[in-house]
Parts: sequence; C-alpha cells; structure tokens
Amino acid sequence: MRLVASDIDGTILGHDGKISDRTVRAFHACRDAGVELVFVTGRPPRWLHPLQDQLGHTGTVICSNGAVVWDLEADKLVSARTLTLDAVLEVRRVIKRLRPAALFAAETLGGFHLEPGFIENGSSELLSEFTPAPLAETLVKDDAVVKFLAIVREGTADDFLAEVAPAVEHLASATHSSPGVSMLELALPGVNKAVTLAEYASALGIGAEDVVAFGDMPNDIEMLRWAGHGYAMASGHPEAIRAAGQQAPHFDDDGVAQVLESRLASLGVRLS
Repeated sequence: MRLVASDIDGTILGHDGKISDRTVRAFHACRDAGVELVFVTGRPPRWLHPLQDQLGHTGTVICSNGAVVWDLEADKLVSARTLTLDAVLEVRRVIKRLRPAALFAAETLGGFHLEPGFIENGSSELLSEFTPAPLAETLVKDDAVVKFLAIVREGTADDFLAEVAPAVEHLASATHSSPGVSMLELALPGVNKAVTLAEYASALGIGAEDVVAFGDMPNDIEMLRWAGHGYAMASGHPEAIRAAGQQAPHFDDDGVAQVLESRLASLGVRLS
C-alpha cells in the first residue's frame, strides 16, 4: 500500500458534513507511515473545505470526476479537461429530445451556471449563492466547462443514465453520484476518476497494484476497477459494489477506517 485514493461524499463524509474521528486518525496514520493520500471526488475545488478543516489535508485533490486536478495547499489549478460550449449545448439538445422536462447546469473553471428550476426551493444550500439564468445567456465562449449536469424529477438516475449515455457518448461521458436524485454528470469523453488517478499515481512512480481505493457510487466504478485494491462501501450503489474487487464495511461503521487500520496493521503500524 503506497497510495490511498478515496472518494469523499458517502465514503468518508456523511450527510452531516462530518468525517468521523476514527477515519481522521486512520488517514493521519497512513500519512505518518509514508503512504501517499489523494482524494478523488465529484466535488469542485470550492467545496473541498472538509478535507482542510477536518483532515488537515494540503495535497492534491482530483475533482469533478477526474476533469480537474487541484493543488489544495497553493489553492490553484494544476490541470483541467474541459468540454467546449458547442458540445455542451449539443448534449443539452440531445437530452431535451429524450427527456423534455430535463433541466441543466454547468460547472466551469470560473463558477457555476444553472437554469431556472434546476434546484428546487431550499433543496441545496451549496448552490443557493448562484442566480439561475438560461445557460445560453450565461455561458460564453471562454467558459471552460468541466462538468455538465442534467436533472429530471421522475424515475431513477440509473434509468436516466441508461437512456442518455448511449445517445451522447460521442460528445460526453456520463455517470451519476447523488443518491435519491435523478441527476447525471457529464464530462469530456474518456474522462473519469480512474484516468486521472492513474496519471497521478504514475507521476509518483506508483503502479495500480500498490493503490488502495475507496468509493460508493457509479462515478467511482472505473477507479475501483483500476486500483489493485478497490473497495466499495457496503452502503454503496450496487453497481459500485459489483465493480470493486473487495468490499469495505458500511459507511456508518467507519468502513474506510476499518480497512486502513487492518492494512496498516499488516505493515506493522499500530494506531494510537
């Protein structure tokens, strides 16, 4: 175990916005033992404060499902893979033909753009700071879109993904990660957590066989398959569980911490 790569939401961070003390101790023990840590998330850079505030993490974070690499200590962009505005608008047209009621938002390197109705009243404190407006008006040619979002109010995210992914695969890759919400996350074709994580590990001279990865949702599937030791949370999505080689205990039981404690013990490291 030379590198630990972990998703954030639903894997180490709960709905209450907290990372458990046991999980914090396990990550600190990894760091003290010389194990590299990288967090791999669907979140944008502006929502990484739990890593800083609760874990004291100052390293690299792979954001927006692999589209962005962010230096947390320097608070600056390392790299990004972006969708063109033309591709974004064409994806929107394709999805609208399939699901006329769909609504959209775009995560860019400079901010967030959302259509009226994308969020229901009071449903998202994190997005309440942004003013809804038609994307064709707010997105401009120099906006670098790293993640395009599509939401519907009926059906499941799995069904929505199955319908949309084949129709847009020439324009964008699609996944989802929000439990109970039928929302898709679209990025440049070929971009996912695994691709960027593999590049990051390679730059450190670390192969997949020495990587332990944790995740819980479909946007983690490629990463869990790529890592030599991929663990899906027992509380995770069935597709993520099927994709992973191994299973971590339930989130509520500090599953990530349990696995890390066991692996550190096998290396002769005991947590205090």
